[in-house]
Amino acid sequence: MNETATASGMTGPLSPEELRCIDAYWRAANYLSVGQIYLYDNPLLKAPLEPAHIKRRLLGHWGTAPGLNFIYAHLNRVIRVHDLDMIFVCGPGHGGPALAANTWLEGTYSELCPTLTQDEEGMKRLFRQFSFPGGIGSHATPEIPGSIHEGGELGYALAHAFGAAFDNPDLIVACVVGDGEAETGPLATAWHSNKFLNPARDGAVLPILHLNGYKIANPTVLARIPRLELAALMSGYGYAPHFVEGSDPKTMHQRMAATLDAVIAEIRSIQREARERGAVQRPRWPMIVLATPKGWTGPTEVDGKRTEGSWRSHQVPLANLREIPAHMKQLEAWLKSYRPEELFDQDGRPRPELLAQVPKGQRRMGANPHANGGLLLKPLRLPDFRDYAVDVPKPGQTVAEATRVMGRYLRDVMKLNGEARNFRVFGPDETASNRLDALFETTSRAWMAQTLPEDEHLAPDGRVMEILSEHTCQGWLEGYLLTGRHGLFSSYEAFIHIVDSMFNQHAKWLKVAKEIPWRRPIASLNILLTSHVWRQDHNGFSHQDPGFIDLVMNKKADIVRVYLPPDANTLLAVTERCLESRNLVNVIVAGKQPAPQWLDMDAAVKHVAGGIGIWAWASNDQGSEPDVVMACAGDVPTLETLAAVTLLRQYVPELKVRVVNVVDLMTLQPREEHPHGLSDREFDNLFTTDKPIIFAYHGYPWLIHRLTYRRTNHKNLHVRGYKEEGTTTTPFDMAVRNDLDRFHLAMDVIDRVPRLGYAAAYAKQALRDKLIDHRHYIERYGEDMPEILEWRWPDRAAFRRKVQGSANRTYST
Repeated sequence: MNETATASGMTGPLSPEELRCIDAYWRAANYLSVGQIYLYDNPLLKAPLEPAHIKRRLLGHWGTAPGLNFIYAHLNRVIRVHDLDMIFVCGPGHGGPALAANTWLEGTYSELCPTLTQDEEGMKRLFRQFSFPGGIGSHATPEIPGSIHEGGELGYALAHAFGAAFDNPDLIVACVVGDGEAETGPLATAWHSNKFLNPARDGAVLPILHLNGYKIANPTVLARIPRLELAALMSGYGYAPHFVEGSDPKTMHQRMAATLDAVIAEIRSIQREARERGAVQRPRWPMIVLATPKGWTGPTEVDGKRTEGSWRSHQVPLANLREIPAHMKQLEAWLKSYRPEELFDQDGRPRPELLAQVPKGQRRMGANPHANGGLLLKPLRLPDFRDYAVDVPKPGQTVAEATRVMGRYLRDVMKLNGEARNFRVFGPDETASNRLDALFETTSRAWMAQTLPEDEHLAPDGRVMEILSEHTCQGWLEGYLLTGRHGLFSSYEAFIHIVDSMFNQHAKWLKVAKEIPWRRPIASLNILLTSHVWRQDHNGFSHQDPGFIDLVMNKKADIVRVYLPPDANTLLAVTERCLESRNLVNVIVAGKQPAPQWLDMDAAVKHVAGGIGIWAWASNDQGSEPDVVMACAGDVPTLETLAAVTLLRQYVPELKVRVVNVVDLMTLQPREEHPHGLSDREFDNLFTTDKPIIFAYHGYPWLIHRLTYRRTNHKNLHVRGYKEEGTTTTPFDMAVRNDLDRFHLAMDVIDRVPRLGYAAAYAKQALRDKLIDHRHYIERYGEDMPEILEWRWPDRAAFRRKVQGSANRTYST
C-alpha cells in the first residue's frame, strides 16, 4: 500500500457527520441496485416480500455494483469539495444497475426521463425497466445519463477515457477498470495512453482499477498476484499507484476519501507544472487500485456456500425465489440491511442528507455535457475541397495518388481548426504510409515519451495520434467523438478487422442514441481504408482482405455508409460529406498508389451527390439500348472495367456498352431499405431489366448479390470480385488471380451477350492468349507487362483509329 492509504487507518478527512452521510448515500445506491435486479413491485418494502413483488426473470449482475457505487459516492464528494469537472467511464461489464441508481439519486435521470420521478412510483419504474422488455439493458447503455461507454464488450474503457480527455484541459475522466476487463488485450495496451496525454493542453484520466477478485466463474489474474508485483506493473506502465483495500465500510470510506484528495492534488500539481511553468516531460499520473470483496454487502452465504467475496455473487446471488422460500426471506433481509427507511421518506424521496452528497447542476456526472457530446459539438471549419482538385482535362490521362491529395485537404482542415482543437487524425503508425503525411506540415504526432535527435514529427502538442494498436486508435477516436469533437481513423484494409467488434459496439450505441431525444447528435466515426486488397501484392495473402465492408453492411441502414471513390476528386467530395455528417459510421475505401484519374471536379461532385451514375464518356450506347452493362465499384475495379471496355471496342466494335460506376454502395439497396437506395425504376433505368450486367466489385462478390437480390434484373447480374485468391505477386496479377482483370471481364461480356455468337471466338482467343502472355512475363521479369503499366484511357480520335485497325486485323485472321 502507499503511504496515503496506510496512514489513513481508521481516521481520515471525513468528519463523523460526513462519514455517516456518504455511507448513507452508498447504502441507498446499493439498495437501488439490488432493487433493479429483483423487484417488480413494493419498492420501499412497505409490505413483506411475496412472489408478486419479484420479477419473473432475474437478470443482471450484482457483483460489481457495490464497488461502482462506492467509487461514485466518493467522486461526488471530491467534485463538490474541489469543484471538479468530471465524467465517469464504467469499464466493468454489466455495471448498469449502479449507474442507473446513482443518476436517479442525483436527479439527472428524473430530469431527462420525467417518468422516473424521485419518489416511490419513480423508484418502481426504475426497478421495473431494468433488463425488462421495453426497458433498458444491463449495461451503462445510452439511455443512462452520463454514460459514454456501455461496457457491453470489455476492453475499451481506458481508451475511451483518454479520448475524452484529449483537448479537454479542465476535464477529469474517472475510469473504472474491472479486473476482469484488465485481462483483455485492448485494455492492456490502453494503459500506454499516458504517453500521449499532454498535461498542458489535455485533461486528466484517473484510472481506478477495481480488484474484486473474480470474473463469472474464475479468479482474475491481477487479484491473484502479489501487491508488490501489481504495483510494479502499474509503475512500469508509468503510473503512480495508490492502493485502497479492505471490507470494513467505515475504514474504507476514510481511506478512499484521503486517497482521492491526494490524487486530485497530484493531478493539479502536474497540470500546474505544465501550464504555468512549461514542464514538458512526461509526468507520472496517479491511479488507484481499489480492492473490495465481490458482491460487497451482499449475502455472505447462500445455501451454505460462500457468496460475498466469491464468483457466486457475480450475477444474481439469490435465484429461484418462488421455489425456495428461504431465498425470498434472505433477499428481504438483504434489502433491509441497507435500512431504506433511513434513506427514503414515506413517499420514496431521497432524504436531504443524501441529496446533499450530490454535486450541483452540470457538475453532476450524469449531467456533465461532455457525456452528451452533441451539446458541445461545433461544426468543423472546412476549406473548399474543390481547391485541392486534381486537374483532369481528359478522363484517364492524369495520374495521381488519391489519399495523398486527401492528405493535403486534411492538413488544412487541421490548420483551420487549430485554435478550436477539435479535430484529430488517428492511425496505427500508418499516416505516412497511407500518404496522409501532408498533415505533418501543420502538426506533429502526439508524443510525451522519450525523443531522439533522429526522430521526426514528434511533439507533446501533436494532433496526429499513432500507436500500433487499432483498438487504442479507435477507442481514442470514439471517446473524442462522444465528448463532442471530430476525427478520422485510417488503417490498412486487412487489419481494420481487429476492431470489428469495436465497430459493432459503436454502431449499436449510435442506433440506440438516435432514439433518445435528449442525446444530441455527435460527429460521425470516419474510417479510411487504404493499402487495400488489390495493392497488397507486395505483402501477400495475409494483407489481402476486403471483408470489413460486409460487416459494416450488417448494421442498420440509417447508421452506416460505405464509399468507394474511384479517384482523387471523388475522394475529396466524399471526405467533405463524411466530415460534415452526424451520428454515422462512414467507411471510405480508397487506394494510395499512383492511378489514372477519371473525373474533373465538377463531374466528381455530381457523381458523389448521386452516389451512382452512367459514365457517358466511357459508354457508347447513347440513343440505343445497351448490349451489356459494365458496372464497377472501387478504384482498381473501375480501372479494369474501363480497360476491358477498350478491349471490347477493339475486338467487337459493334457492341453497345454502358458503364455504370458506383461510389456509394448503399445506392444498390432498395430505397425502402436505405435512405440512399435507388427506387426500382431508377435501378432499372441504369441497369436495364433484361441485359447482362458484368459488375466488377472491390470486395467479396456475394455482397453485391445480397444488396440487389430483389431487383428486376438480378438474374442477369454477374459479379466479379475478391474470391480469396492472393499471394505475393504483381498488382495486375492480383486482379488476374481473382478473375477481376480486364481480360477476364472482356471474355465474360463475350460469353454473356448472346448476339455476339461464334463471331467473337477469335476475340476471346486473343484475350485468353493475353493472359498466357501475362503469366510468362511476370514469372520472368517480376513486374507487369508494359502494356498494363502504361495503359491509359485513349482520347476519342486516336481510339477510333485504333479500334478500326484492330477490327480489320482481328476479322481478317
